[in-house]
Amino acid sequence: YFYTASSGLPTFPEFVTVGMVDGVQIDYYDSNTQRAVLKQDWMEQFTIREDPNCLERNTGIYQGTQQTFKANIGIAKQRFNQTGGTHLYQMMYGCEWDDEDDSTDGYHQYGYDGEDFISLDLKTLTWVAPRQQAVTTKLKWERIIGLKERHKNYYTKVCVDWLK
Repeated sequence: YFYTASSGLPTFPEFVTVGMVDGVQIDYYDSNTQRAVLKQDWMEQFTIREDPNCLERNTGIYQGTQQTFKANIGIAKQRFNQTGGTHLYQMMYGCEWDDEDDSTDGYHQYGYDGEDFISLDLKTLTWVAPRQQAVTTKLKWERIIGLKERHKNYYTKVCVDWLK
């Protein structure tokens, strides 16, 4: 999944999510439409059969995340001492599964203005903050009991089960 919040781009939605599986877009949401939309017929058939409330639930999740990302882009601008201009705050997360050897991997990372901001190293279960401006976030997230473990479980089990 790719989540992008923007500021200073009047012709681009303030918030966009794109879901992908094997390089194929499966869903989409943006702050202009305020609705999650499935992009593949097989996804529509699956959700009708297995999870009829999927779109409504995802719409609610994305609307909440949109507000969080709007706040986060404001926080990032403050930390980088920026007022105006064009800025992007992005999150990319997902999982990988090798159906030949059953190995799995996952990733959870954030960027700001095209640069790495903070990411979770799933092997060491540590937050990596390559920018000084992300250290406050790292320290905050390190204090949330179980957060890293929940992410690891999601990316190595839940997400992989969906792929299978």
